[in-house]
Amino acid sequence: MIIGVGSDLVDIRRIESTLERFPGRFEERCFTDIERTKSDKRHRRAESYAKRFAAKEACSKALGTGFRRGIFWRDMGVVNLPSGKPTMELTGGALAHLQTLVPAEMAAQIDVTITDEYPLAHVTVIISAVPQSV
Repeated sequence: MIIGVGSDLVDIRRIESTLERFPGRFEERCFTDIERTKSDKRHRRAESYAKRFAAKEACSKALGTGFRRGIFWRDMGVVNLPSGKPTMELTGGALAHLQTLVPAEMAAQIDVTITDEYPLAHVTVIISAVPQSV
């Protein structure tokens, strides 16, 4: 059962400019430790941050809240499953809100698709409720 769908498109050049204008500050405010570590290792650092920024926007839309009601940037982070498939890890207010959306006896599944074609990065997030595995 689909709970929410969110999509976002980001101009990589805008993120690149923000990274240059506010070195360290933007990354610390918006991204988890895991995201910063991964993005800072990338040759195309701004593209990596832009995709993660778009994922947070798309996830907040899928939650139906945006960035309000106690949901903050760092409450959502892009992580990869062992297969390499991206997903979102939620904490704090984002996780608390997600838990109110998922029916009893079900678990949340967050599917994420990420793509970029310079100068754009696009992300779609689908949040579903699936039967809990026993």
